Amino acid sequence: SMGELIALNRQTPAIHYLTQKDSRLCRLIDLIGEIKYQPYEDGYSFLVSTIIGQMLSNKVADVLFQRIIDMCGGVSPEIMCNIDAEQLRKIGISYRKSNTISELTQAVISRDLDLYKLYSLTDEAVIRTLTSIKGIGMWTAKMYLIFVLDRPDILPFEDGAFLQSYCWLYHTQECSPKDVKERCRIWSPYSSYAARFLYKALDSGLTKKS
Repeated sequence: SMGELIALNRQTPAIHYLTQKDSRLCRLIDLIGEIKYQPYEDGYSFLVSTIIGQMLSNKVADVLFQRIIDMCGGVSPEIMCNIDAEQLRKIGISYRKSNTISELTQAVISRDLDLYKLYSLTDEAVIRTLTSIKGIGMWTAKMYLIFVLDRPDILPFEDGAFLQSYCWLYHTQECSPKDVKERCRIWSPYSSYAARFLYKALDSGLTKKS
């Protein structure tokens, strides 16, 4: 399920701040207009889909996630703890990802990982907690911070989709973590909101037009 609807537009103080700081981003924000979104409330299901989505196109990831739903009737720790890695491999999920999903499920069932507790942790502590599960890396943790916890200042420079849009917006091929961090420092403390406009540019096909 989804959280409350959040709107980002020129009237939002954070967006006003970003338009003052970054002229290219400002033009993009004006081009896109308002963004409305709802944070994901089901953290477990979000993590499973994000683990599946590592290094895959959204299209392929969606197909695989749907196969789990078709096989299991849903995606919850209670259901998934009865599914072994072998069954996940049979529907096309890699060995490594199947094992990561099993590790995650065990951690949630055993309460070693309390997803509700993440709401009260700092960004750094959330990253530490999630990446302590074998197979969950920085990319997955940052996606969780942005899309589930709605943290305002996450810069997802590990993310291919973000970088694609970044290179388009700034007419550059220089997109090492160092380069991105340097250029985007001015977005802080609202990097996540800036990132949402870059994702939107990609999703709406803007980056395909030169």
